[in-house]
Amino acid sequence: MIAYEFYWHDDLKGYELIGILPERRKNPERISQDSIMNWGKKLLGDTSNKKNDIFFIQITIDKED
Repeated sequence: MIAYEFYWHDDLKGYELIGILPERRKNPERISQDSIMNWGKKLLGDTSNKKNDIFFIQITIDKED
């Protein structure tokens, strides 16, 4: 399963993990870097001033049956 780890940079603590979101969209045409970033920014809410300091890493999660 494809997922995305979202991080932000804090001047004091360095890079911090915000969260991990699995990719659930079935249509790969809907998946873009902008759509992934918008999804991650929603994690932070409207009041965060860290929105410009976030990035993601695509990962693969092995699903156990």
